[in-house]
Amino acid sequence: MHTLEAREIAVCYGPLEAVHDASFKVDQGEIVALVGSNGAGKTSTLKALMGLLPMARGEILWNGEPITRLPASARVANGIALSPEGRRLFPRMTVLENLQVGAHTVRNASLRNRAMDQVYALFPRVAERRAQLAGSLSGGEQQMVAIGRAMMAQPRLLMLDEPSLGLAPKIIAEIAHAIQQLNRDSGLSIILVEQNANLALQLSHHAYVLEQGKVVLSGTGQELLADDFVRKSYLGA
Repeated sequence: MHTLEAREIAVCYGPLEAVHDASFKVDQGEIVALVGSNGAGKTSTLKALMGLLPMARGEILWNGEPITRLPASARVANGIALSPEGRRLFPRMTVLENLQVGAHTVRNASLRNRAMDQVYALFPRVAERRAQLAGSLSGGEQQMVAIGRAMMAQPRLLMLDEPSLGLAPKIIAEIAHAIQQLNRDSGLSIILVEQNANLALQLSHHAYVLEQGKVVLSGTGQELLADDFVRKSYLGA
């Protein structure tokens, strides 16, 4: 069983504490959403899980083993990958080259080829544009490449930071379908950070609400969709 557990993690930017003793768990095969307003600490939490931000305190366990002190590269090698906010592609490299960057920890050529086939099957448009420069793609296509690049590491836990940001509704629906397909067909665990709380809660098995860096509420996606506080604060109901 591949599980991730965050125990009372705190993240600081200088004297400012962005995440305050947040605790949550992701079980194998779950989609877990982190929802909250801008500045709630969602992206900081993902960066801490990935080893991109140091933690002031707390512990992260992966399959029961502490990874709090491991560098990001070791976490990728252990099966955790992040598709970051803003996509962060290399615009002057081709789509194929961007995808290959994501596989730098995978030594076996057949495994790399299998991962590439999986990306192309999930996102046929990425396959069609593999020879194009990433900077020439539309926003939706770039987001597909960003998710594909993370998939190339063959993670067991995929973290997605704002995958729908700035996209047209039709493309958001395609991305949402891809997330569900990844989870359903391969049993991939997913942490989803989304400003679009309605989308995140519809997709998730379990969700946590962050306010000012603290987990203030948790439950199944359906429970939180029906929660009065969530509806008034995040769903505009």
